[in-house]
Amino acid sequence: MTEAFPHLSSSGDARMVDVSEKSVTSRSATAAGSVRLSAACVAALRDGTVPKGDALAVARIAGIMGAKKTPELIPLCHPLFLSGVDVVAEVTDDGVDITATVRTTERTGVEMEALTAVSVAALAVIDMVKAIDKAAVITNVKVLAKSGGRSGDWVREAGR
Repeated sequence: MTEAFPHLSSSGDARMVDVSEKSVTSRSATAAGSVRLSAACVAALRDGTVPKGDALAVARIAGIMGAKKTPELIPLCHPLFLSGVDVVAEVTDDGVDITATVRTTERTGVEMEALTAVSVAALAVIDMVKAIDKAAVITNVKVLAKSGGRSGDWVREAGR
C-alpha cells in the first residue's frame, strides 16, 4: 500500500513521506494560472487607476511569499530551502496571466510551491481589484513543467 500511495502508512494513515534516502539535486517547477476580469478592470490595470494601487506588484510579492509559506498551507509538504522564486503577472485582454518558477537544491520537488505562488498571486490580484470587479475568477492553475529528481524532466503537453 505504501509504494502505490507514499503519503499513506501501512495502516492507511496520512504521513509525510521520508525523503532522507533521495539524492539532493537541482530541481525547478513552473506553474501558471489566470485571473479573468471585466473589460473595465483590465482598463484600470492598464492605465494605473486601480484604487488600491499597483495590483501586479502586489501579486508578484504575494506569490513569492506564498511559495515560501507552502509547507504551512499544504499539510504534507516538506519545508524546503528555495533558491529562487520568479513570479510574472501580465495584463491581457481577458485579465491577468500569472506564471511562477521556483528553484531549489533539495531531496524533493517544488511543484506545490510553484502552484501556491500562482494561487496566492491570483488571490492578491482579486483583493486588489475587487472594488472594480466583484466577479473576478481564478482559472487554469496548473504545473507547466518540472525538472530534476528521480523522475527527471516533465513538460505539459500543449493544449492540456
